Amino acid sequence: MTHKARKRFGQNFLHDPGVIRHIVSSIAPRPGDRLVEIGPGRGAITKELLRVAGCMDAVELDRDLIEPLARVCGERGELHIHCADALRFDFCQLAAGDKPLRIVGNLPYNISTPILFRLIDQLGCIQDMHFMLQKEVVDRMAAEPGSKTYGRLSVMLQVKCEITPLFDIGSGAFKPAPKVESAFVRLQPHPKPVVQIDDDALFARVVTQAFAQRRKTLRNSLRELIDADGIQALGIDPVIRAERLTLAEFAALANAIALEP
Repeated sequence: MTHKARKRFGQNFLHDPGVIRHIVSSIAPRPGDRLVEIGPGRGAITKELLRVAGCMDAVELDRDLIEPLARVCGERGELHIHCADALRFDFCQLAAGDKPLRIVGNLPYNISTPILFRLIDQLGCIQDMHFMLQKEVVDRMAAEPGSKTYGRLSVMLQVKCEITPLFDIGSGAFKPAPKVESAFVRLQPHPKPVVQIDDDALFARVVTQAFAQRRKTLRNSLRELIDADGIQALGIDPVIRAERLTLAEFAALANAIALEP
């Protein structure tokens, strides 16, 4: 398949056979899995997943890739291609009965975070997710409290999923080669909540506001929502910064704010 990568779609096509084998092995597809690939591109991973699963879906925004992708994958199995924007796509419509989705993809680096948040809102129909992402993004996803990379993305993903970085991928595995290193990561939805959150929207607001200006203390960053005494009453030092809070402490803050008149 010949198709020039388009910068506006953030396209970097995977071509390294060794990396492709490592990815497919990590996903470990099985016949009957409800596989959905985001941004299949030229079908490098699609072909190998389809060969095992026999049937899968793919969401591709670039119309010029649809016909050649169908042609390349046609002999490998049954591929249902949806020409759509992953940021607006309803993934749960693809779930069948009690078979949750297994989502995979080489996510465009320029919109990877919005896609992740989009999928987090649809976790009810998802079994697991495997993505190639910018390594710096994966580092942020898996960061622990107290680290410089721990932030809003870390909290909002970890409260919903177990994040497991699997392996790094050099830029030479792609054409064109990106200017950054990549990594492959697994997201496994928690079978039950890891912390009690009374109001998801309020929790998201607290996390967002706490990290909006990282150098501010909680007393200053959250002053519109809760005062220093209220923070202290939860056993949290109001003069620390958001990067030191655990998931449980963020939940305690949000739940306390939810109770205020």
